[in-house]
Amino acid sequence: MASISKLANPSFTASGASHSSPTLRSDPKLSVNFHSGSPIRRGISHPRLSVRRDRVERIPLIVRCSKQDGNGAPNKRTTLHDLYEQQGQSPWYDNLCRPITDLLPLIASGIRGVTSNPTIFQKAISSSSAYDEQFRQLISEGKDIESAYWELVIKDIQDACKLFEPIYDQTDGGDGYVSVEVSPGLANDTNGTVEAAKWLHGSVDRPNVYIKIPATAECIPSIKQVISLGISVNVTLIFSLQRYEAVIDAYLDGLESSGLSDLSRLTSVASFFVSRVDTLVDKMLEKIGTPEALDLRGKAAVAQAVLAYKLYQKKFSGPRWEALAKKGAKKQRLLWASTSVKNPAYPDTLYVDPLIGPDTVSTMPDQALQAVIDHGVVSRTIDSNVSEAEGIYSALEKLGIDWSEVGSQLEVEGVESFKKSFDSLLVTLKEKGDSLKFVSL
Repeated sequence: MASISKLANPSFTASGASHSSPTLRSDPKLSVNFHSGSPIRRGISHPRLSVRRDRVERIPLIVRCSKQDGNGAPNKRTTLHDLYEQQGQSPWYDNLCRPITDLLPLIASGIRGVTSNPTIFQKAISSSSAYDEQFRQLISEGKDIESAYWELVIKDIQDACKLFEPIYDQTDGGDGYVSVEVSPGLANDTNGTVEAAKWLHGSVDRPNVYIKIPATAECIPSIKQVISLGISVNVTLIFSLQRYEAVIDAYLDGLESSGLSDLSRLTSVASFFVSRVDTLVDKMLEKIGTPEALDLRGKAAVAQAVLAYKLYQKKFSGPRWEALAKKGAKKQRLLWASTSVKNPAYPDTLYVDPLIGPDTVSTMPDQALQAVIDHGVVSRTIDSNVSEAEGIYSALEKLGIDWSEVGSQLEVEGVESFKKSFDSLLVTLKEKGDSLKFVSL
């Protein structure tokens, strides 16, 4: 079994150049763009790591929504099927845009759920004409810009929920979810978040929708209250073990205060962000500059995630959990988010391969998804070397890395990033709305 050091000790190329992206095996029925090229074997060298990997030198492959009305489905199994069937990890897709039927080949390839966020919708709506007709109709009906935005989003979520409903039914509510986030402007508003979650849940009106709520200090009470109302939640923007434990407690508190005798249809995932942790911690380590510090680059995120899984196993065991389980309660699964590699010098499956284990979800954007399908290794790695993860975590602390401060900074940056995307999209929609009104004069 691979250890943390082997899976989470990326080396830097001398030039810092990006590894080229892998290519999915050609299938005429799969909606992807690919370019031909000759395979080149590359090695990754490091004093503590020697791994050879097949790479393909070509233009990056992008899995993206097509302009056609749907696609045929691939007729073969992929690594994604193996992740779920062999290791109990659910692969989800971190993207959503029209036409929603473009999700069909991905579902056939093994994708079992979808996550979205304000940035994803900002890119989808602002860069596509697929939303124009509905938007034009909404404006003609007198809808204001933000109301029109939510109408566009809700339709996408409803349509995606319909596609994943068979998986939801087959797993008795264990999988097949589509996540939609409350307005990022409510990240510091406890009561506003609760009301928005209730409204969004009622508006989508699908059993397999997850309402995303950020794990800010102000929204921890919101999570408890929304869960107690019987609404399934995807808790997002978790960057530290301390905040993750508070999220688990909020879920358990919500289950206990729900008053429901049957808890089996109430579920939750906790979205623990990965790559962004390395992005920040690596900068801190480079500033320290010692050989010991530099050797720990690219290890913080996976080490902390491994310890999050250890915490998950601890919290979802014992008398308190067993009492809830007797009422049908399901564990709040850990979801690995931000799984695309931000540093091109790192292996492109760095935030997927070392975090494989039962009762987890890995949500992947295009970059990570294509890499996993092409050359991902399916093996239980999440708890293969917990002691080494603990050692890395402690070593970083000894170097002066304050994990609480790292989590706080990333949380602020995450909230601000989503707010910026949300505000930018509203500006774009306003401009489009104004132009439509001008044309109609």
